[in-house]
Amino acid sequence: MLELRSVTAGYGRSMVIHNISLEVPLEGAAAIMGHNGAGKTTLLRAAVGLLPVRSGRVLLDGQDVTSYRPNKRVRRGLAYVPQGQQSFGQLTTMENLQLAADGRKRGPVLIDEMLDQFTALRPLLARRAGLLSGGQRQQLSIARALITEPRMLILDEPTEGIQPNVVAEIEQVILNLTRSGGLSVLLVEQHVGFALRSTNRYYVLEAGRITSSGDGGEGAIADVRAAMAV
Repeated sequence: MLELRSVTAGYGRSMVIHNISLEVPLEGAAAIMGHNGAGKTTLLRAAVGLLPVRSGRVLLDGQDVTSYRPNKRVRRGLAYVPQGQQSFGQLTTMENLQLAADGRKRGPVLIDEMLDQFTALRPLLARRAGLLSGGQRQQLSIARALITEPRMLILDEPTEGIQPNVVAEIEQVILNLTRSGGLSVLLVEQHVGFALRSTNRYYVLEAGRITSSGDGGEGAIADVRAAMAV
């Protein structure tokens, strides 16, 4: 669904990621792991189009989108949830969802489907998003992205700074969505157990280069921890 081929990108004269090649399986999920400063967010920004690719190619559903602006990639079915539980803080939870659903024929249905996925948001629909907990804002951010009906969802550190019970809920949503078909997920995550349980494929990034990769699942946890300890 999403493929990076020998991608190099960075800021100014400084290259942060070097010759990265990876693939997110169709209707499956892949995880990118690594320590702070490894280049994970830079890689996502290049995939989304927020950062120009200096060399290499980005393919979405088989089409070369390297030169596409982010909005054009979104129209082709990509959605991005950046780090930091972002929302419109002065708007209510429902207003945040309605903004994403605005203009969509299935808008009300999509909102209802997301509230079925993230049940903790239902009693909070009238509360301003700025007053939600970090975990609740993260669920709201993912719900907003999913209302756009993407075929490729990119998540940057979705568990950062949130409580364990919400982490489990987000993990279950990712599993439900990929198992139901029609959606691929690329996940940047530092929590190894969460990342591998949620995905079919993993990549370990160190100093802007992939140093290890393999199949996901709990059986890979020891290998990934060993690779990240080097």
